[in-house]
Amino acid sequence: MYRLVVLEDLIRVPPDKFGLPLTEVVEDILKAGYEYTMHNKLRREGGYEGRLDKELGMILAVTKIIDIKDGTVIPGDGAAYHSTTFEALVFKPELHEILDVEIVEIVEFGAFVRLGPLDGLIHVSQITDDFIIHDVKRGALVGKESNKVLGVGDRVRARIVAASLNPEKSKESKINLTTRQPGLGKHEWLEEARKKGKKEPKKPEKPKEEEKKEEKKKEKK
Repeated sequence: MYRLVVLEDLIRVPPDKFGLPLTEVVEDILKAGYEYTMHNKLRREGGYEGRLDKELGMILAVTKIIDIKDGTVIPGDGAAYHSTTFEALVFKPELHEILDVEIVEIVEFGAFVRLGPLDGLIHVSQITDDFIIHDVKRGALVGKESNKVLGVGDRVRARIVAASLNPEKSKESKINLTTRQPGLGKHEWLEEARKKGKKEPKKPEKPKEEEKKEEKKKEKK
């Protein structure tokens, strides 16, 4: 889910930044980015942090500048362009990945969970095998037969069953999870299942000598 990746980009350093420490300037551009006008068109340079990429996932931070090449100047543009290699921390939900997550919102059709910088959904059909009722007053989802309750703040173990990231419209990105399979669900449910699954300890077997003594006592009686 979280990983470090090495990326490369051609960074435009504007003339007003000449004379400043190059590494600091490039790092600032990579992190926050900036906008400029060229040929009457508004353009944006850098700004990796907080960017959602379909392949990489959410780029959380530029962690290190690895290399900056000598700059080149393009005719008609007074800026210098530097080929830059850098390291970044990214977050990408992986299909079938099992996570411990927190419920952040309960709605009629399911429970939203927090996955680092993104949110995922556990649909009511994917919570348990039980029929789920939305209890508006309690702000919870309740199992009709089992009476299991799922509410905001609960921790659950879930598996990602679908992940679709939309860089252009991050709100339309979809991450769906399930807690229906064995070993998944609310932490309290898993603990209860674990306790019920424990077998009663067997009584220690008596040594054969003690058994013989007891048999002799019975015979004397």
